[in-house]
Amino acid sequence: MVAGRQPARLHQAHSSRTVKHAPWGVRFPASDGAGFHVVLQGSAWLLPPEGADPVRLGPGDVVFLAHGYGHGLADRPETPLEDAQLGPDGSWPTLRHRGPVHGDDTLMLCGAYQLNKARAHPLLTDLPPFIHFPARVGAHDRLRSAVDLLGAELADPQPGSDAIVPALLDTLLLYLLRTWWLAERPEEPAGWAGALSDPAVSAALHAIHDAPARPWTVEELGARAGLSRAAFARRFTALVGRPPLAYLTWWRMTTAGRLLRQADAPLRTVAERAGYTSEFAFAKAFKREYGMAPGQYRKQGATRSA
Repeated sequence: MVAGRQPARLHQAHSSRTVKHAPWGVRFPASDGAGFHVVLQGSAWLLPPEGADPVRLGPGDVVFLAHGYGHGLADRPETPLEDAQLGPDGSWPTLRHRGPVHGDDTLMLCGAYQLNKARAHPLLTDLPPFIHFPARVGAHDRLRSAVDLLGAELADPQPGSDAIVPALLDTLLLYLLRTWWLAERPEEPAGWAGALSDPAVSAALHAIHDAPARPWTVEELGARAGLSRAAFARRFTALVGRPPLAYLTWWRMTTAGRLLRQADAPLRTVAERAGYTSEFAFAKAFKREYGMAPGQYRKQGATRSA
């Protein structure tokens, strides 16, 4: 699945476990990221964005909000909402809670991913305002396993949890995307889902994502797709929304931006991994894409993370 190639997350994700005591109602403001809520025990109501009808959530239910729209959670739809009391990183305070909740209490696992909306992965932009994964016996087993592992690490941190939790959050995001894509894709998908479902275009996307530094040509990508140059270019552009080499440049710059924010690799190394043999040519292309030099972009990310 192409979506499994890191959807351009540029800041650290966060998550927390919390118990809410009825009556309770929380209003989450709009943000630049995607978020999720999981009911571990008890129940809750999601008050979705854009005025959609409230959705009841039971034990094991998962909700994913890909676009950062403001929304609410409450014990009942009519309960008044209060602004969420979030930590400095935007998370609820984590509570180490073991055992069942009592009465009308609700134990929840919530988290968020800070995303660069200007360079959002196309699959994310195709998602609806929110996705509800109801808990059903035998359904979404891998997604459920990722939730259970993350919940266990937050409930009882052990040596190595600081490294394990971010990895589990990345894994959970990919399982959320895969679960939706496999379960909800239409018989004749359009947009990015259509690109993933098309064997020819998907083969070319895999090639680009696996080796972005390679000097691909449209003819070479077309050969990977099993199509002539012209037929491949038309098909790729129609499904992906941009020509093959334009997408290659977009992915190279997205990869470079992620490397600059997440690693201390020298600029020369970042340039090479983005397909440029010259630091000057890379810096010029990067500034054209992002509106700032690579070094400034890295410093800006470090300032925001501090």
